[in-house]
Amino acid sequence: MATTQTNKPNSESVPPAESDAFILAKGRAVLDAEAAAIGDAASRLGDSFVESVRMVLACRGRVCLTGVGKAGLIANKIQATLASTGTLSYGIHPVEALHGDLGMIHPDDVIIALSKSGGSELVRLLPRLREVGCGVVLLTACPKSPAAAFADCVLHIGETPEACPLGLAPSSSTAAMLALGDALALSVMALKSVRPEQYASYHPGGALGRFLMKASDVMRTEADCPAVTTAESIESCFAAILASPRRSGAAAVVDAGGKLVGFVTHGDFFRLMTHADGWRKSDPVSEIMTRDPKRVAVDATATEALDIMSRFAIDELPVVDGSDQLVGMIDIQDLVARGFSPAEDA
Repeated sequence: MATTQTNKPNSESVPPAESDAFILAKGRAVLDAEAAAIGDAASRLGDSFVESVRMVLACRGRVCLTGVGKAGLIANKIQATLASTGTLSYGIHPVEALHGDLGMIHPDDVIIALSKSGGSELVRLLPRLREVGCGVVLLTACPKSPAAAFADCVLHIGETPEACPLGLAPSSSTAAMLALGDALALSVMALKSVRPEQYASYHPGGALGRFLMKASDVMRTEADCPAVTTAESIESCFAAILASPRRSGAAAVVDAGGKLVGFVTHGDFFRLMTHADGWRKSDPVSEIMTRDPKRVAVDATATEALDIMSRFAIDELPVVDGSDQLVGMIDIQDLVARGFSPAEDA
């Protein structure tokens, strides 16, 4: 009897659903689809994008972000990016706006609305916003949608299919919205010429603020920065350290013109009292000071100061200006209090 041949799928060509290869393939497919969506949105940039950027730049009020569902979440992120880069902004939910929150919107505001379909509650909200007198920018996949009819500028996010296996969950569309919103916000930032120190002022907490913080922002000055001249005595130097309100662990030594020439720490006093013979409290401080000490420029970053302190295992660091004039002192405890970690940054 002849053997019947059956056509079975090649199990080696399609990895099983639970395999690592299957998981990696799905992950890459999602990233590829979302990258394609962003590329599609980029290819559509034109006059409407330029006009949208100019609308935000010319805004005399605040920029309002709005959207429903996943688009609303993306709107929140774009609003946060605008705020963190120096553009006054806020968010509002379309439903809440239709139930009283319209009162917070001013005619000088610019509205940036997000909706893939260009429908939902925005169709009811946008006409009201136009009546208020606001300019409206719409990010959508449907530039001929009902909502688009009430927008001054329509930014087309493209029509790339969703990366979702069912083709339903917002994924490619929200990736394109986010990228397009970032393009808008960061183009505005570039045209405003936001400087690093301005950006730092918007981020006083966290890693960003610490990264851009200057030595001048953390240094101790005046009475909290003990200093004596080379002509003063060891006793006077010790008294200056004790008199510091914040109990500094060191004192700077300057010449008659205020230039930094030396540094004395509690450790120097300890070594003097335990290992040196024949010294007197009236001896000049110049005899025990560390000459040409490590220092940091007043306009250097606090991170640079921490790097110096970590590399040379020192707890206090004098701060000088461009002429080597003493202007302050950084104590390691002040850096720790602001979230810096000597162990991590060493």
